[in-house]
Formats: sequence, C-alpha cells, structure tokens
Amino acid sequence: MRRPMVTAFFEEASKTFSYVVRDPESTACAIIDSVKDFDYAAGHTSVHSANAIADFVQHEELTVEWILETHVHADHLSAAPYLNEKFGGRIGIGTNIKKVQHIFGKVFNAGTEFARDGSQFDQLFEDGDTFAIGNLEARVLHTPGHTPACLTYVIGDAAFVGDTLFMPDYGTARCDFPGGNARALYRSIQRVLALPPKTRLFLCHDYKAPDREYYQHETTVAEQAANNIHVHEGISEDEFVKMRTERDATLAMPRLLLPSIQVNMNAGQMLFTENEDQAYLKIPINRF
Repeated sequence: MRRPMVTAFFEEASKTFSYVVRDPESTACAIIDSVKDFDYAAGHTSVHSANAIADFVQHEELTVEWILETHVHADHLSAAPYLNEKFGGRIGIGTNIKKVQHIFGKVFNAGTEFARDGSQFDQLFEDGDTFAIGNLEARVLHTPGHTPACLTYVIGDAAFVGDTLFMPDYGTARCDFPGGNARALYRSIQRVLALPPKTRLFLCHDYKAPDREYYQHETTVAEQAANNIHVHEGISEDEFVKMRTERDATLAMPRLLLPSIQVNMNAGQMLFTENEDQAYLKIPINRF
C-alpha cells in the first residue's frame, strides 16, 4: 500500500488541523480542510494560516490537484477559494452538501439566488468514489453523523476523518447540529475502524484531554478501536447513542457556527454581498 507524505498545519484559535497530502513519486498534492482566519469581534478575515500552507506548497514546488473538505465546518471559515486562486486544484466535498444547503439555506433565508445543488464546488463525491493525486489512489467513504455531508478520504495507508473521531482520549464528534445523527455516527465510525489496523488516521481537530500537554493530530485504527473513550471495542450502538445524546445536551453552541456554515456551504465564498467591495454575514436571532 502506498504511503502518502502528510504535512500538518495547526490553527490554534479553532483547534483545526489542515493537511497537505503529497504523492511521494511526483509533485502532485491535495490540501485538506484549510482555514481562513476570522476575527469575529472585528468582522475581519485574514489568510495567515492559509499562507503557511501556500508557502509550503511553493517551497516544495508542488502541484495542487485537489482542495478537499471533509465536511461543512462549523468552527472555522474555509480558505479553499483563496488557495484555489493561487494554485488551481478542484474543490471537492461530499454530495450530501446539498442536504446541508437545503437546511441552512432556510435558516439564513438565503433566497432563490443561492443554489442548493452543490454547484459551488467542482466535485461532489459519492460513497465509494475514487480519484487520483498523482500516482496515489484516493477512495471516498461517506461517514455521516456529525453532519449529513461528512466524508473520510482514504489515501494509501492514511485516512482523513474530519470530525468523525478525535484522539482516543477525547472521543468522538457531537451530533446535535441540524442533520446530525448519533446512530449514523456510530455506524460511520465502524466503517473507519474496519480499515486495516495500521491505517494512519488524521484528525481535523484536537482539543486536548485534560491530562495531556500537547496537541495531537494522528492516531491509528488499532489505537482507536482499543482506546477511544466513547467508542472502543465492546461499546454497543445503543450505549454510544445514549452517551452521545446526553453529552451533546450539555455542549454550548460553537462560537463560529453561524458565520462558518453560511460561508462553507457556499464553498468558502461569502454568501451575502452588497457590492463587489463589501460582504456581510447574516445572524438569525433566537433560531437556535
């Protein structure tokens, strides 16, 4: 099995890991789950985090073939359009983005001008689809539960699981967003844990368990199956659903959920603009 070269980038404000995944036999690469920095209080965006990725791509003289999203993120804005403008590459996400667009198109009263067919993205992946990054073959697993559109990208001996799993000492993703489903998440995790035990799992976030000093972004199928505090071997579906539902009821809304969803369901572009020079965010009051 081919072993892609993986370089991680960490954006601490949202605790997000982005990745450049490179074919070791060529200059081809993919960028996964990029971040555009956002100062919510000032309403100001910047590309400091995205430029760290861009500088690496330029220094290594890589060819960006794909800019991939594991799901519609609820905690940060995507930098996919910025990186696409610099390097090209097709922007891809799961085909169930259409479900997210229908749900949140109504929430934000986006109007008929907002297409709900996923056409803002270059590629909508179905479960089981394959694609290439240079000489690497990538395979798509539909892994819903956190959101309806969550994907896991299996690339050689590596899998990029988005928010489906966290480090074993922290557990699993919440399922209480519109379209989320704890039972679906359990079944999705079983698909991930059915990959070969040595498969490297790369996570989108780490929030550090209380007794852990450092942020971490990589684990394995075997480590998750043995040690994940929420879903290790022996935990039944009903036990997981009960735990996840009770835990989710105690969690606060993510600080950037409302800005993030309306931007990310539009492939990282601001959804509401008054003219070419001014974009706006819409915040529904007393909706959640």
